[in-house]
Amino acid sequence: MRTPRLVSAIERRLLINYRTDPEITARLLPAPLRPQVVNGWAVSGICLVRLAGARPSFVPAAVAGLGFRSENAAHRIAVEWDTPDGIALGVYIPRRDTASRLNSWVGGRLFPGRHHHSRFDVRENRDELRISVDGPGVDVHVRTATDLPASQLFRNVDHALEFFRRGAAGFSTTPDPTRLDGLELVTEDWNGTPAELLSVRSTFFEDPARFPPGSAIPDCALLMRDLAATWNPLPPMTVRPTTGQLTRTNR
Repeated sequence: MRTPRLVSAIERRLLINYRTDPEITARLLPAPLRPQVVNGWAVSGICLVRLAGARPSFVPAAVAGLGFRSENAAHRIAVEWDTPDGIALGVYIPRRDTASRLNSWVGGRLFPGRHHHSRFDVRENRDELRISVDGPGVDVHVRTATDLPASQLFRNVDHALEFFRRGAAGFSTTPDPTRLDGLELVTEDWNGTPAELLSVRSTFFEDPARFPPGSAIPDCALLMRDLAATWNPLPPMTVRPTTGQLTRTNR
């Protein structure tokens, strides 16, 4: 049976972006994926998103009025790979987390994307946001800003938003090491605001066995709010064990 599309409202999407060493990052990727490189760095990070009214596209919109919301997180690495039509862009997702037990059950079963169930602590207002996730050891604190502060990855907010818009296809790990689940975010509104990183902690990026000191550096943050989104299932991707492929492009 064909997996249906999901529709939802993204009430808040916070992208915490790291610049990571391309060679070290490549070692974390299964073939045929390789890291995208921007200004000499791979682009990695954490997406922290609150969804509302998520439902299969065939379910009437009135069901979304029940008010179901969920906090979710995904560790991501911007990647590219070769296809018969040229180079494709997207993100590799080694881990997904959710505060919703429902999401953790249906993810990887009824819909693409296996989720770990984790506890989220969110404190926010329109100008400041702090989110901690206990499972993957994440704690971020940001404040909205007028410009993208001191990023070595992106020239400005428009450059950053265009980069992520072009790589909206996400492929996440499954219990089968030779297969990745695929899911694409589609939204007509890619507007966002820059955010200042007041503090950031991630055991994924701070693990010296994964990223030696100096190879994973917090770079910048983007905040998006109130987006109508569709999540399109993609065909699973067949992969091979991690080989440490280097990137071919530099954007």
